[in-house]
Amino acid sequence: MDAILLQILNGLDKGSAYALIALGLTLIFGTLGVVNFAHGALFMIGAFCAVTLQKIFSLSYEVIDETQTDFLGNPLKVKTPYVESWFGPELGAVIIDWSVPLAILFAIPIMLGVGYAMERGLIKHFYKRPHADQILVTFGLAIVLQEIVKYFFGANPIQTPPPAALSGSVDLGVALGFDPNAIIYPIWRLVYFLFAVVIIGGVFSFLQFTTFGMVVRAGMADRETVGLLGINIDRRFTIMFGIAAAVAGLAGVMYGPLNPPNYHMGMDFLVLSFVVVVVGGMGSLPGAVLAGFLLGILESFASTTWATTTIPGINQIIIYLVAIIVLLTRPRGLMGRKGVMEE
Repeated sequence: MDAILLQILNGLDKGSAYALIALGLTLIFGTLGVVNFAHGALFMIGAFCAVTLQKIFSLSYEVIDETQTDFLGNPLKVKTPYVESWFGPELGAVIIDWSVPLAILFAIPIMLGVGYAMERGLIKHFYKRPHADQILVTFGLAIVLQEIVKYFFGANPIQTPPPAALSGSVDLGVALGFDPNAIIYPIWRLVYFLFAVVIIGGVFSFLQFTTFGMVVRAGMADRETVGLLGINIDRRFTIMFGIAAAVAGLAGVMYGPLNPPNYHMGMDFLVLSFVVVVVGGMGSLPGAVLAGFLLGILESFASTTWATTTIPGINQIIIYLVAIIVLLTRPRGLMGRKGVMEE
């Protein structure tokens, strides 16, 4: 039982990333009707927002420390981060240590701005074009963004460690009634899952309980009627594009400590996230979240030694097998709406 719970936890961890990216993809498709193949690049940009803030906090200057000398007795030059000189050694060290969580505040305006510029500068010109055109142009944009990140940050992964207080592991076995040390799980993975739950809950609450969200949901159901009521639905949909970009970016920020950011991480998640969207049902927000977690758990179980020994490579194809089965038995996906992508 403890092994099963461990695999479920691993699945929820990976499923959190799938669900967050798929949620943003579905928001964009549900509001604007655009198949956005650049969404994985937004996830990557979010991760590199954390990298950038970490580098900013690490900027330092050299001072001569009379208390430290080399073998000749000369005072040593010591690098002191500007943050520590501005806020003091103790508070400055805390700020540097917590650079990844603080990058959430750094990433939100950046991702909103990137999303707004992407929608206004490019995506809006493809609203009425075939989905194939949308896929080609957004995939091309993703490649451009990927190469820009590669140019400035290099091709190698960059470590973005979690805060020291959250970098260890916790014994969940005792809390769940098992033997001590039965389930040892990294704290940051639990933090990522809880973070995903908060973001998903926040998006659904925003759409469900605010006037803005009510108008957006109405526009997703019948855009023309909402427009006839004198409501500028295009402006609201543009804002939703920015919010979807922010969701993907925040998912990337917090994912950095689990998998060091690299320039192709967006592409790694892109295809899988689109499979998640299709399985959940195109245009269905609950379906995207449900499919994200379910497929994450299935992938976790398929990665066990027993599964890979019994069926070699099953962990690489399990998501696609599930997608084939779902589409053959339920073409609209688990929670897809009638008429979506059926024309």
